[in-house]
Amino acid sequence: MYNSAIKEKISCLDLKGQHQQIKSEVFEAFDKVYESTSFSGGTFVQEFETEFAQFCKVKYAVGVNNGTSALHLTMLALGIGPGDEVIVPANTFIATAWGVSYTGAKPVFVDCTSDTWEIDASQIKNKITANTKAVIGVHLYGQPFDIESVAKVCKEHGLFLIEDAAQAHGALYKGTPVGGFGEMACFSFYPGKNLGACGEGGGITTNNETYYTHLLSLRNHGCTVRYFHDEVGFNMRMGGLEGASLNVKLKYLPQWNSRRQEIAGKYQEGIKNSKIKMQVQPEWSKSVYHLFVITTEDKTGLTEYLSEKGIIPGLHYPVPCHLQKAYTHLGYKVGDFPNAEYLSNHCLSLPMYAELTDDDVAYVVNVLNAY
Repeated sequence: MYNSAIKEKISCLDLKGQHQQIKSEVFEAFDKVYESTSFSGGTFVQEFETEFAQFCKVKYAVGVNNGTSALHLTMLALGIGPGDEVIVPANTFIATAWGVSYTGAKPVFVDCTSDTWEIDASQIKNKITANTKAVIGVHLYGQPFDIESVAKVCKEHGLFLIEDAAQAHGALYKGTPVGGFGEMACFSFYPGKNLGACGEGGGITTNNETYYTHLLSLRNHGCTVRYFHDEVGFNMRMGGLEGASLNVKLKYLPQWNSRRQEIAGKYQEGIKNSKIKMQVQPEWSKSVYHLFVITTEDKTGLTEYLSEKGIIPGLHYPVPCHLQKAYTHLGYKVGDFPNAEYLSNHCLSLPMYAELTDDDVAYVVNVLNAY
């Protein structure tokens, strides 16, 4: 029977449980980094790059300092710069667009679909100009976007396809891990991600050796031989401690993702309130549920109600990219991308992390059904 009593606070994300489980392993790995003093790049980062490439079933992986840098360097490796345009979904975290802007290129936004909330492939053609060089598709909330549909448009118009996989470590598109479908794929290892470093981290995967070699140079001051700089580069190496923590965590990622999928299934099957809508999951998609986002007509009312019951939801994301103040100069206005705008005005993220207990999940479901 539903118990309406207030439960101890259940946050949208809580990293403590995960890190308590693996604390001894991580600290042991840190001791090895200290013994070797391999603090910037080095053996532990290289080990992670090898393992992560295998995990994604691609040839190469390049570790960098964060996911935003991954997007930035990917644009540079493709030769994108001033005067160029890159198509980006309006419904994403702002870093997807930053990677474009940092090069001097222009992000051109498109709407998401009304059901999957992923980039709408049917709207891309209308945004292509003579200056368009690439499309960034985002595997949003851990769910792959419609890769084949977007890739078809890119092929027809000679555009690069980039995957923003920052939220989708281990997600499957038609049975294959994301990360190898485009020219390159960009990952974030921010601590709150499904695979998160003890610190900041990011990565790029590719099957193209030329891109791989160029990325190694770009992240390391534009050099392949120390003190000889072939181009303007950046200090964007991954740290040894971050690489070591990711080596430990990568072993656990499949079981953590499996638990997220189990929790998502309980939400999907258990929540029967017609006031709440959930992201549609296409049959070709296997999400890893970095986030579990819902929509409701009364976001403020539901937020207050959940808070009263000890459930703290998240917001992903309260303002779509095209309406951010930073992009006012691009001239977008309210009404340009109605699906992304509806989502931003009506979305909430439910608690989602592998350490949630079945009782926690049942409590969230019961509270929502009683709303």
